[in-house]
Amino acid sequence: MSPTVQLILLLLILVGVAKLGGAISSALGQPTVLGKLLAGVLLGPSLLNVMHWSVFENIALESTVHHLAELGVIFLMFIAGLRMESAELREAGRAAAWTAILGVIVPFSGGFATAYLFGFAMIPAIFVGLLLTATSVSISAQTLLELGKLRTRVGTTLMGAAVLDDILGLLLLSIFLATQSSDGSIWTVLLTLGRLIFFISVAWVLGRRYLPRLVARIHRWPINEPVLTFTILVILAFAFGAEEIGSLAAITGAFMAGILLGHTEIRAEIDRSVSSFTYALLVPIFFISIGLNTDLGSLSGAYLPLALILCAVAVVTKVVGCGLGARIAGLSKRESLQVGAGMVSRGEVGLIVAAIGMQQGIVGADVFSLTVAVVLATTLVTPILLKLSFRTAPALPSFHREPEEERDALAVG
Repeated sequence: MSPTVQLILLLLILVGVAKLGGAISSALGQPTVLGKLLAGVLLGPSLLNVMHWSVFENIALESTVHHLAELGVIFLMFIAGLRMESAELREAGRAAAWTAILGVIVPFSGGFATAYLFGFAMIPAIFVGLLLTATSVSISAQTLLELGKLRTRVGTTLMGAAVLDDILGLLLLSIFLATQSSDGSIWTVLLTLGRLIFFISVAWVLGRRYLPRLVARIHRWPINEPVLTFTILVILAFAFGAEEIGSLAAITGAFMAGILLGHTEIRAEIDRSVSSFTYALLVPIFFISIGLNTDLGSLSGAYLPLALILCAVAVVTKVVGCGLGARIAGLSKRESLQVGAGMVSRGEVGLIVAAIGMQQGIVGADVFSLTVAVVLATTLVTPILLKLSFRTAPALPSFHREPEEERDALAVG
């Protein structure tokens, strides 16, 4: 069997099983990302170990899947930036800011302290702390939609805080990775941070000034699919610039590209064109590749107690940190608890952080499997906690009615 045919067969299996897992998960009332992850675990070294079947003897296949998964992360972060609603930040205001800030500080401190007490070196312990700062609001958003609570004060605070949380977490991750790539001297670290600030500033100014002008002329381009072509070029240019000029992760550049194009007049058209092939091919490969790299057998022995404790820390620190932030901002005790419960899931954002840690050699396969277990646990428990927190709650103040079409807009592929 030729390498090309092997790749075709492998992609057929991976994408097909990922989509099937997502469909089953959705039918059971769980987020699709959970089903895709478990499908990856099923095909990975924990069970079927598909990458080592004799039919896939070409060793280049594994690296090909790895590179496709990296592209999936880049396009996923672009879509996250594209869909970021500045109106939600303004509406939630102070409550979202306090929730996000304490929702980063408390989980980071808890994750770092737990890992360090279990004997982790300083750098891996810091990385575990960074992992726990992540929040995936898509799972909470779907749960709130089902409960009819998305456009309440709790829902708006959650959405705004999740956006700020992602920005803060991404900034911390970028700074951490930038300093790790230096030789450790103070001047090299300062130079790296200078490059980071330079790239973000220049890319933002040029993007705000020139992207709208290019967008205004885009339909005059004498090529097929001008919007999709233009968008892909912008994503790749920003991702490349972030890595090579700004000493940032490529996902940071993609996220910036999404924010900038999200303020243009063709935002909806970009979303439709990019999301279709991203969620059809690249995102399933990314999520299932996480499972392919996860060996749950490595969690036996010394790592099992740590996995259980870290899962508990991941839940408690988000509930306490985000809940305290919401309470400081003036929300009631019950509303603060609901906000804290809604911020627990690490979801796809946590998986992106975990994948980057393994790609950069910061953590090994055992710690990677540990972090995936934490993401799985928090993803599974978030809808349960959120529904319980609303079970006996009185009616919450609502900002505006929730249009029916928004239910579909927030569904994750």
